[in-house]
Amino acid sequence: MSCLNPKPDTLQILAFVEHSTPLTRYTAWGFFGWIGASAMAQVQRTPQHRDNRILAALAPEDFAFLEPHLTFVDLPRGEILYEVGETIAYTYFPHDAMVSLVTIMHDGKSVEMATFGCEGLFGLVSAFVTRQSFGRYIVQLSGTASRIELGTMHKAMAARQAIQHLVMRFTEALMAETLQAVACNAVHNVEARCCRWILMSHDRAGQPDLPLTQEFLAEMLGVQRSTVSDVARAIQDKGLIRQGRGMITVTDRAGLEAASCECYQIIRQKFEQLLPNTYERG
Repeated sequence: MSCLNPKPDTLQILAFVEHSTPLTRYTAWGFFGWIGASAMAQVQRTPQHRDNRILAALAPEDFAFLEPHLTFVDLPRGEILYEVGETIAYTYFPHDAMVSLVTIMHDGKSVEMATFGCEGLFGLVSAFVTRQSFGRYIVQLSGTASRIELGTMHKAMAARQAIQHLVMRFTEALMAETLQAVACNAVHNVEARCCRWILMSHDRAGQPDLPLTQEFLAEMLGVQRSTVSDVARAIQDKGLIRQGRGMITVTDRAGLEAASCECYQIIRQKFEQLLPNTYERG
């Protein structure tokens, strides 16, 4: 006799899902599927490789070339995927997760160099020659991703010109974003840069509630936590965001865009030019 309740009710299912990881939630359908579609359909959807917009942009025949080599992985918040100098083994295509590449200074401080979400990939562009991580890849927003062995990805690019071309287009967009961020950090004030960072996180997360702490924002913006506290309070006082414990909720998207520096729109337009399906249409 099974120790499992033969007819788990909806509350049991929701309790299971609430305390599970994102990938476990996705696979919960297979476990509870026999109880009927209605309850689980309200809980979570099954992840798809094409939740990543790079993979979604591939033609069916090119995606079919990659698909047998792609696997789903769960990326919990705070997980370090690669440390500085470690060998990169996989290329990742995030779905709803957000991963930052940060550099670690001699005094232990960290500053963001790049951020990756559903619009892109990581573990490839900086690993064409040495295959060594240039910085620390750390998960900032938990979620799932598709991943493929780096060597297999290189072979796919060599075998399929369309895959190679799409990666090159993303690389150009990423380079433009990185260089624009350098200029932004040099000339724009912290409040405008903070608005830009929240907007970009909002784009990647696809939801208004963002699990972002002031300590994390300080590291990403390269400023003191007290500075971020003052700036976040000012943005909240304008009615653009609402702060909670370890959470920022976007309450006025249009106002946040108006308060951001010009760099947000410049970067967004560059991605739209090179990768037209990067941003969801309203």
